[in-house]
Amino acid sequence: MKRSTETNCPCGSGLTYERCCGRWHSGEPAPDAQSLMRSRYSAFVMRNEPYLLATWHATKRPESIEFEPAQKWLGLKIVDARVTGENAAEVEFIARYRIGGASATRLHERSRFVKENDRWFYVDGDIQP
Repeated sequence: MKRSTETNCPCGSGLTYERCCGRWHSGEPAPDAQSLMRSRYSAFVMRNEPYLLATWHATKRPESIEFEPAQKWLGLKIVDARVTGENAAEVEFIARYRIGGASATRLHERSRFVKENDRWFYVDGDIQP
């Protein structure tokens, strides 16, 4: 799914897609775990499987991602972001989505990230109540 460079970024930063997550989607490494988290959310909105797989740590990466065709992402809220080690960080977020005409659902997760060879990778996360 292509996105106009003039539209707001899906991650909710208030920047244009080109100035925000579009940079990371085009190959520039995200500077920190929170930027990677935001860009991964945008990649889910845009169904950008190659980017999601490339930014998933090899030890946890699935072979493919199946997107729900009727799923519509509604917004992202970063709850907390913290550095947990020299090359490790956590980002807690709430992402809202709806499938078809159903009520909105919240995905609340504390995600773990690692930095290897100057690139951040999503490792895994714990669903929060």
